[in-house]
Amino acid sequence: MSKPTLLAISGSLRKGSFNRMLLKEAARAFGDAEVVEADLALPLYDGDLEEAEGIPASVQMLASQIKGADAIVISSPEYNKGIPGVLKNALDWVSRVSEPVLKNKPTVVISAAAGRTGGETAQFMVLSCLTQLQVRLLPGPAVLIAAAMNEFDESGALKNVRYKETLSTRMQALRAEIG
Repeated sequence: MSKPTLLAISGSLRKGSFNRMLLKEAARAFGDAEVVEADLALPLYDGDLEEAEGIPASVQMLASQIKGADAIVISSPEYNKGIPGVLKNALDWVSRVSEPVLKNKPTVVISAAAGRTGGETAQFMVLSCLTQLQVRLLPGPAVLIAAAMNEFDESGALKNVRYKETLSTRMQALRAEIG
């Protein structure tokens, strides 16, 4: 296989988010790959908009990125014990494209959050949504970065060795999954 394409999806739009930092660490752990960062700045899903104008170009771009990816890593914060709206919105839109682009796509879900559970509830919700879309979710130890504001150094790298090892284990499994 030539250099694989890893699609990195952050459930946070903030440029300096801990989940974007975690995705960079995940890409490093995955190894040599073309890393594509998804843009979730999409219009809110609206059936009337879809009926009147079809699938927006930004959603078509996301669907194309998913289709072209060999593997996907999704990193999600937790907002008020739940999945961020931008991530749920993206999944809702992508489910509306003509081809089920997420079906059987090897995927790992990770999270970083300010709270003490590291985004466990949001991660559970993301996994539940992805199951309905028939994603090939890789099992393994959960990557839940708790108190994320204390877990990254000034360069954005994870400081905790156990977190690094767990992330590496998950990302190496994802790489092995695509051969």
